[in-house]
Amino acid sequence: MLNRDHEAEEPQLSDWFNPKKRPDVKTTDWFAPIIWEGTYNRQVLEKYYKRLNITIGLAVFAMGKFVDQYLQQFIHSANKHFMKGYSVIFYILMDDFSKLPPIKLGPLRTLKLCIIFKQHTWKDLNYIYMRNFSVYILGHIQYEVDFLFSMSVNQIFKNNFGVENLGKSVAQLHAWWYFGHAKNFPYERRSKSAAFIPPGEGDFYYHSAIFGGTPREVLAFTEEYIKGIQNDTRRGLQSTYECYLNKYLFINKPTKLLSPEYNWDLNFRTPPQIKRVKIAWQSASI
Repeated sequence: MLNRDHEAEEPQLSDWFNPKKRPDVKTTDWFAPIIWEGTYNRQVLEKYYKRLNITIGLAVFAMGKFVDQYLQQFIHSANKHFMKGYSVIFYILMDDFSKLPPIKLGPLRTLKLCIIFKQHTWKDLNYIYMRNFSVYILGHIQYEVDFLFSMSVNQIFKNNFGVENLGKSVAQLHAWWYFGHAKNFPYERRSKSAAFIPPGEGDFYYHSAIFGGTPREVLAFTEEYIKGIQNDTRRGLQSTYECYLNKYLFINKPTKLLSPEYNWDLNFRTPPQIKRVKIAWQSASI
């Protein structure tokens, strides 16, 4: 956990982030940085975080075919590229530990398995994951890490995912909808749903593949999502996990946004704004 024994003043945003280097990309209205290649100076942040002795958690949910198809390459690529040089704990949430593939970790990496407990009344896998995830955050994760990310397993790290991506609340811009028109964003438009965003409102459309921040902030979203989906179910409504995430981030603006470089589908033609793919998205749905 954060080591406050050494006096370390957190760098100002202007010390490490310069959006003027990328005039070709969008910015936020609330002064939260969007992390694009060329906009940040990782070395400035390294000097700060190295003195704090931080630990970062990365949680991933894998069941059924996703274990066989994606888990090993996800962890292998994360071991190589996720927060190099820092203490990392990989939390793998799965229902059958016997299906865990061989995994070899490098220095400063730890793996913890978390069993998924299912509920007969709920079939939604995202709900099952979030219910279990929130229990583990409360039980021990919040005491073990300073920052926590939850990521979809059908992704492959291609380049370094470093401390420039740490923050209180970190959201992933949806690569497809970033280049689309805001009026067409697939927000929940039914006013009775907990995920409702009124027409004409909304900032960006966020992808559910990556969400992170402090353990407290990640827990706050999981609890809000669980409450929202339960209330909607009682009303006979169904919405998507991604819609609940977008509603939460519409109300609770993220303090840092990840550009489409962190969630790019290599099957698409790469536009000039994408200078370096950090994480490759493999088209699938959980």
